[in-house]
Amino acid sequence: MKNMMKRLTSSFGILMLLFLSINGTTRAAEPMKILFIGNSYTHMNDMPFIFEKISTKSGKDVLVAMSAKSGASFREHSSRIDMYDAIKGQAWDYVILQGYSRELSFSKDYIDTATVPFVSQILDSIYANNACTNVMFYMTWGYADGFPDRIEIDNYEKMADSVCLGYKYLGELYNIPVVPVGMVWKEVKEKTRIDLYNSDRAHPSKEGSYLIASTFFGAIFNEPIKDNYIKSVRNRHSKLINDYMFSYVRNHDQEYNLDKNRYTGSSLTSKKGEFIFDYRLNYSDATDVVINFGDGTSSKNLSGRHIFDNPGTYTISIHIKDQCGIRDISQDVLFNPLRKPRRWRRSKRKKG
Repeated sequence: MKNMMKRLTSSFGILMLLFLSINGTTRAAEPMKILFIGNSYTHMNDMPFIFEKISTKSGKDVLVAMSAKSGASFREHSSRIDMYDAIKGQAWDYVILQGYSRELSFSKDYIDTATVPFVSQILDSIYANNACTNVMFYMTWGYADGFPDRIEIDNYEKMADSVCLGYKYLGELYNIPVVPVGMVWKEVKEKTRIDLYNSDRAHPSKEGSYLIASTFFGAIFNEPIKDNYIKSVRNRHSKLINDYMFSYVRNHDQEYNLDKNRYTGSSLTSKKGEFIFDYRLNYSDATDVVINFGDGTSSKNLSGRHIFDNPGTYTISIHIKDQCGIRDISQDVLFNPLRKPRRWRRSKRKKG
């Protein structure tokens, strides 16, 4: 199983990250280090390797590792020495956490006693190793026929929705993003004929593992997958999965806190001929923010709209300072000159 560490990259929305400064020293951006912690829903079909392959073929420089034990809950993870060794192995940029398949399908009161103390213990270890690690919860899905032994999740719909609510509760409790794999699974299950389940109707098929990996790609890099790089999944299936994945992730990023520590910027030319740039910075821990628009003006606002006087290419430079250091972000924005409307002259025919 290819779960050894490989190379990795970081992304801040639709922009290009040029340099990262720490303690005032500028250096080239380093690869992104990502650790997956979970159980068979993580290691089935070697899902982290699928994520790595998608990322690498998409031009990302990634280092991916996995620490997974079949059937493990957060409680069991919290007593795994090998998991703590994996956490200490790198100053991880991202750590993904996944619990037992039914663990988050219970009530909030049950989760508070059966899960929360152990998640807290794991988080303490992650942040002690690197206070700037981005943690994400990996939301799983419902069994194809639900779990008949509990009436509240005895069909797919009930179980999928209960698991979703449980992970969203954890995310809100810790202010940690949730990767909505289970809801992307629901979209694809209901709107296509792709079979995402293995023969046991609980674990993922190869298509299911591809969906999981693609959802992590969309959640982390905030961009669609342009091609299918996995030979074991049909091209038409991967295209459908990619389309549904990115549409769902893009339209629900704030709901699952996926826009945390992310910048987005978009440009448009209005019907009135205004050259408009809209931006949003979701860095709640930032102590200083400066946005230079490339036209001699700047702002300290975390979101807003800037209007340029003339067409042209402008380099938006963003300087963000927080407890993890300094991030310098750059994005080029192009506004084309407005076309002047043609004036049509009605020719007068000479009378013959």
